[in-house]
Amino acid sequence: MNKLSADMKHIIRHYSVGAVATVNDLGKPAVSLKATFVIVDDSCIAFGNIRSPGTRANLIKRPSVEVNFVDLLARVAVRVSGQAEIVDKKSASGQKLLPYFEQYWSA
Repeated sequence: MNKLSADMKHIIRHYSVGAVATVNDLGKPAVSLKATFVIVDDSCIAFGNIRSPGTRANLIKRPSVEVNFVDLLARVAVRVSGQAEIVDKKSASGQKLLPYFEQYWSA
């Protein structure tokens, strides 16, 4: 993933419902809306796995992903492409992500 610009971060923070595009077992696109996105750093975003068995299964097999965030009123969109990584919340990596989600949920 390329670095996120200030404008991209603004849209992701304020319009945090992202359309996550993956590829299913039939090789067809699968899109699922996720509303738990957080910005981890300039080149990493994350979302919580809340009842997402299809998205999760697709990402385990094919980690290529694209997420689209849209400000409908301004007619501006941000597309973020990259490789997904499934992180268990109990792992060391998951524990490092926890503060970002806690900050998101407490806002």
